Amino acid sequence: MKNAATIGRIAMCAAAVLLLVAPRNPAAGNPPEAPAVILIQNATILTVSHGAIEHGSILIKDGKIAEVGQSIKAPKDAQVIDAAGQFVMPGIIDCHSHIAAESINEGSVSVSSMVNMAEILNPDDIDIYRDLAGGVTSANILHGSANAIGGQTLVIKLRWGQPAAKLPFEGALPGIKFALGENPKRSNFSVPGQPKRYPATRMGVEETIRGAFSEARDYKKSWDNYNKRAATGEKNLIPPRRDLRLEPLVEVLEGKRYVHSHCYREDEILMLLRVAKEFGFKVRTFQHVLEGYKVADELAAAGAGASTFSDWWAYKVEAYDAIPYNAALMTRRGVVVSINSDDAEEATHLNQEAAKSMKYGGLSHDEALKLVTLNPAMQLGIDKRAGTIDVGKDADLVIYNHDPLSAYAVVQKTLIDGRVYFDRQRDIAERAEREKEKKALLDKQKKAAEKKPEEKKPEEKKPEQKPKPPSDAAGRTFGPAASLLFLSGGAL
Repeated sequence: MKNAATIGRIAMCAAAVLLLVAPRNPAAGNPPEAPAVILIQNATILTVSHGAIEHGSILIKDGKIAEVGQSIKAPKDAQVIDAAGQFVMPGIIDCHSHIAAESINEGSVSVSSMVNMAEILNPDDIDIYRDLAGGVTSANILHGSANAIGGQTLVIKLRWGQPAAKLPFEGALPGIKFALGENPKRSNFSVPGQPKRYPATRMGVEETIRGAFSEARDYKKSWDNYNKRAATGEKNLIPPRRDLRLEPLVEVLEGKRYVHSHCYREDEILMLLRVAKEFGFKVRTFQHVLEGYKVADELAAAGAGASTFSDWWAYKVEAYDAIPYNAALMTRRGVVVSINSDDAEEATHLNQEAAKSMKYGGLSHDEALKLVTLNPAMQLGIDKRAGTIDVGKDADLVIYNHDPLSAYAVVQKTLIDGRVYFDRQRDIAERAEREKEKKALLDKQKKAAEKKPEEKKPEEKKPEQKPKPPSDAAGRTFGPAASLLFLSGGAL
């Protein structure tokens, strides 16, 4: 076990490395309040909903978009952001993310619907800041894919510097993660000496989902019956015992919780659509859905969204039939499609991932932008507040130095609720100071190590010497009994 001094040195080094890559999270003292009025002017505004506005302006009041147009004058006391030669688009929305979470999978059971990602949000996760630097303003934080029915999910805004309680997107409907295929049947996971967890086949995955919803349907009936009887004034009723595992599934049946399902193959996609129809719920999005192009008509008919990768392929056996035309083909068949990251680094360039659909499938400029703005907003049920630049919506915006679908585009500023959470120029200006602080910490650690005194070895204990028996003047010794008598002053 490492001693306290060693642990302290490791912590100091870790802090120094963090300072190298991003500014300190000011969560202890919340960031300053945003100006009440902001005017972004002289920009090319990519509204997504109604085309582009050249030399346009956006007026922001109290975190909301108040005006959008070409001839907006700056009100008194407004903060003016001159975006001449730059492009403004809605903030990117990532429909599949695992950032800002202390843990991802509760893989010990097949149905873990009782666990909730909201309980383990980590506002200090540096990936929040890095994704902000890539233009992401909102993300759907999902449980992992180890379970046929996984944990509860939630949508957050990337409010770097705010405590965990202020990250959730207010009013966004909660979700739950399902998973199909190799992951929940644990093809790639086993513990030596322990039996495999059920299910171990695709048949078992389907049965696990069907069995859980059979229980949830019965549980819902028992509560409906209890509430009906209670409403009539019946006395001395005993309510059903609460089941935290089934309650989120009842919310799914009632349309109060979205289902986001990990999947790859066409057969498993159709399977979940059949199960959903059987129990009367909808699948809000199929995640990854790499063979979605094969069953696009069925997805569209069911009203299910598809959140996919741009061109990831062959990284596992299920992904061998993936094609880069997937997003465009599903779009053309009437499916609401988004491009997601599933990876903190991938999220820093989702604008470029969306642009690939113009090459592979021929989507238009606006259609490509929708893949990371309006479409994921629709899939998450937040499109009334985000996804386009329209009056009344949240001022979640990104300013680029080039067209966002260009490989040369770099984020200059990212705003959430009208507050600048990432500013490239400010970030660059602060790097020297952070580097200086990092060097000071490393020097301090080095000096502490040099001055560390050598640890003294504990003194070896000498074996205890037994007392010699008493003797008389002639040097004669006595046995125990005689010694006792001698010491007490007696005579032999």
